[in-house]
Amino acid sequence: MANPNLNSATNVYVNNAFVRLTSPSETQVVSNASGSGKAMKIESLYVANIDGTNAVDVTVKVHSAASGGGTGYALCSTVSVPADATLMVVFKEAPVWLEEDRSVVVNPSASNDIEVVCSYTEFS
Repeated sequence: MANPNLNSATNVYVNNAFVRLTSPSETQVVSNASGSGKAMKIESLYVANIDGTNAVDVTVKVHSAASGGGTGYALCSTVSVPADATLMVVFKEAPVWLEEDRSVVVNPSASNDIEVVCSYTEFS
């Protein structure tokens, strides 16, 4: 697994991922495939509770393999997001890097109440 030399990156792309979590299970937000030749810098990750009444617990993990595989390591664990509120998990001043064969997943405690917006830069 080789990561690109960021000083010689020939391509830099800005991307966004938008995910509505429809079930209380781990859902992939961003994945960097094995052998992609890319490094991904997660600039921000927002978790919004769109339920107007109930709080929702949320766990966000970086996985040691693409597509939510491998072992998950918590960025936040079972954090309660109040009704109509937003949790800022990753922000520009404290980014998270995804090497090849890594992914970010989110797991809510309720269905259809959480939306995720993730902004990231892809280097290759």
